[in-house]
Amino acid sequence: MKKHPAFHRTELLIGEAALKKLADTRVILFGVGGVGSWCAEALIRSGVGHLTIVDNDVICVTNINRQLQATAKNVGQPKVVALKERLLEIHPDAEVVAVQKVYNRETRGEFNLTGYNYVIDAIDSLSHKVDLIASAMEAGVTLFSAMGAANKLDATTIRVDSIWKTYGCRLARFVRKRLRQRGVTGDCLCVYSQEILPSAEVEPADEPGDAWSETKAQINGSMVHITGVFGFNLAGLVVQDAIRSKTPQ
Repeated sequence: MKKHPAFHRTELLIGEAALKKLADTRVILFGVGGVGSWCAEALIRSGVGHLTIVDNDVICVTNINRQLQATAKNVGQPKVVALKERLLEIHPDAEVVAVQKVYNRETRGEFNLTGYNYVIDAIDSLSHKVDLIASAMEAGVTLFSAMGAANKLDATTIRVDSIWKTYGCRLARFVRKRLRQRGVTGDCLCVYSQEILPSAEVEPADEPGDAWSETKAQINGSMVHITGVFGFNLAGLVVQDAIRSKTPQ
């Protein structure tokens, strides 16, 4: 991929060789909601040249407060389609593949995780998240995962650590429980928050549910200054690892 003048400031910071690594880096991102959408934009603005975005959902009016691609004009559009359009406006030379599909046990075989340098998990569904984490660990690929960004207000409590060392995150606790049940012992870095706000102590939903529904058992509030920081941290993990790599991407 040819060097793009938009990344001149990036090159001043990390150098031409590192910028070339980012251009050659292949990332697959599962989930482009409040966390994943900001991660995707940060990756593209950082010069990552190959990004596959996976999400089966459509934009809902309740997404507007925290999801990058959600506006009053595009409610009802597939999230990955709207996001791809924006990403290519930022970096027209990038390869952005939009896959409007849910990741789960039935579809996992359609995704060749080993064909990417990095796998990013920004999935809401607990069962789908655990399956992706377990599959990525078993495949031996580099995985970065987002834990619970909902029901949080203090961005200064957001941390990055091993999935086995998180503290104060309900979702991470349930993820660890299910990984143990599956006999998974691998590790990955995850973004999580130590903030503990009052909430019902119930297991997170097994199915994603961004669309508004009064019948949902639990709907947690979330805000963009939290989900955005989660997404930027995920992108930062990719960027830092890629430019420090001793071998070409």
